[in-house]
Amino acid sequence: MAKESMKARERKRQRLVEKYAEKRRQLKEAGDYEGLQKLPKNSSPVRLHNRCKLTGRPRGYMRQFGISRVKFRELANQGLIPGVKKASW
Repeated sequence: MAKESMKARERKRQRLVEKYAEKRRQLKEAGDYEGLQKLPKNSSPVRLHNRCKLTGRPRGYMRQFGISRVKFRELANQGLIPGVKKASW
């Protein structure tokens, strides 16, 4: 389980990215790189990091489900993820 402060920091970055997305797009189109530098660092989408929606784990993230591999395995074994079953051949 990730620390609450880390999860909160990531949510804050996400809000900043959404807030400045349009302004960032306009500055890029105009070629105003000095204006881009004046925007907050955390408003850049590159600084976002995918985290598990349930635990906040930053590694082993599965984009298709939005959760980490650990939680995915637990939920899949319990049959809580529709359309997913354990392979056997």
